[in-house]
Amino acid sequence: MASLFHNFVYQPIYNTLAALVSAVPGGDVGLAIIAITLIVRLILFPLSMSAIKTQIAMRGIEPLLKSLRVQYKDNKEELARKTMALFKDNKINPFASFFFILLQFPVIIGLYLVLTAETKLTTFDPALLYSFVEVPQHVSLMFLGFLDLTGKSIVLAGIVAITQFLYSRLIILPTPEKSADGKTTFQEDFAKSMSLQMKYVFPILLGIIAYVTSAAIALYFVVSNLFSIGQELAVRRMHQKENGKR
Repeated sequence: MASLFHNFVYQPIYNTLAALVSAVPGGDVGLAIIAITLIVRLILFPLSMSAIKTQIAMRGIEPLLKSLRVQYKDNKEELARKTMALFKDNKINPFASFFFILLQFPVIIGLYLVLTAETKLTTFDPALLYSFVEVPQHVSLMFLGFLDLTGKSIVLAGIVAITQFLYSRLIILPTPEKSADGKTTFQEDFAKSMSLQMKYVFPILLGIIAYVTSAAIALYFVVSNLFSIGQELAVRRMHQKENGKR
């Protein structure tokens, strides 16, 4: 498993970063990080687009889901059948977001390991480079000439937390309203708790991680979050235009 990860995740990312460092002005590793982050996100774009469309569709059928939860609150098996039938009728794959998140894990880990390794060195290991990838002649760990990527950046960490908070606000489904008797189900309470944690706790946690690791990792998170926000807004606009034409 370790060799598979090294051959199909770590080494391709390592070589891509080396090639980008050779291509960008001054061998700026920060510019290379921005470029490789955008490349990875563009490769994952089809899956992420499917996940976003699923989230939009889920918002649309939320009133129907709530009605089913109320109608079949005492019959869990029938509730599951009706829910899956509703998903099928609306051509929704409820696991699309899960698959996208799952696929990102090895890529994020690979990026983290590569960036952690290379920001501790000033050169690339020729033994890890493909035959067609040259060792960068110049490697600069000073992003744009003033930000040390090997150090910590409270500014970038703060931007990570803010952009993650903004992204969370975009993707989190509305919290289910209470029924007429004021009672909520366990699923609704759990969904509300997860929503609050995703919106407030996770951005702070990610900001802390971005700070304690390095400015290089923080820069990756900033670019990735900004890409996610832009992608979410773009797909929503496309979805609205498609619905407007119908």
